[in-house]
Amino acid sequence: MRIVFIGSVLFSYYTLEKLIDLQAEIVGVCTKENSPFNSDFKSLFPLCKQYNIPCIEVESLNTQESFKWIQSKKPDIIFCFGWSSLLKKELLELPPMGVVGFHPTALPQNRGRHPLIWALVLGLKQSASTFFIMDEGTDSGAILSQQTFPIDYHDNAQSLYDKVTKIALSQIESFLPKLQTKTYQLFPQEDSLANSWRKRTQFDGIIDFRMGSYAIYNLVRALSKPYSGASLRYKDKLISVFKVEEIKVDLPHIEYGKVLKVNQNEVVVKCYDNAIKIVEHNFTTLPKVGEYL
Repeated sequence: MRIVFIGSVLFSYYTLEKLIDLQAEIVGVCTKENSPFNSDFKSLFPLCKQYNIPCIEVESLNTQESFKWIQSKKPDIIFCFGWSSLLKKELLELPPMGVVGFHPTALPQNRGRHPLIWALVLGLKQSASTFFIMDEGTDSGAILSQQTFPIDYHDNAQSLYDKVTKIALSQIESFLPKLQTKTYQLFPQEDSLANSWRKRTQFDGIIDFRMGSYAIYNLVRALSKPYSGASLRYKDKLISVFKVEEIKVDLPHIEYGKVLKVNQNEVVVKCYDNAIKIVEHNFTTLPKVGEYL
């Protein structure tokens, strides 16, 4: 089974590495030279060079040059893991077995952008690792493999990324032989159960202490490293926040945003219902007790 692989992030690197370990027939790889939009960007070129796999670095797959290169590899199937733009119909219909995509949600639920971030922001307790056959829609194709996983209270952006990657690699090991022997099954998605998450903006990452402590906690852990952090404004400066803790308080007469305590490098701030301890941040000057954020 001839495979063309497409990807440009760390997840792409791990999955390509897994396919190589499984001795899959990788006949070509498309990746990017760089990407300012992906905090987990990873070029696949060095890995391909190590294993003598034909590889091209492209900005877009929807050009005739890219299409002809992929076409020349005569793929039976394409794996596209970690590519932020949609593929045109001509490419989706090129391989006889289709194009396998990946989305870390319980499809048909939660299609769309920034799935791991939104799952944490919204406080989901469970999600799924899903491989599917791509069509012209957004994450709407028939499901090849889906495995649910819990989202724990202490999970953050990095731990959830690692958890999903580990599960996905196990799924590949399971479904690859079925693809090779044509014994796999596909399960159409039920569109009536679907919703789609939007692209987030810089305003989605702003901490508002009118929010409850759990909502602030979820926002911060969703945007923690390797992302750029949630943010708050202090003395006309934007401060990045990477880790907070919820603090139970009984202070119904204290306004939200008031600094309650400053201890070494930690700042405790009243929010709507409880308080938030800011643990990891980039304050250059700590606020004082009694100030407002």
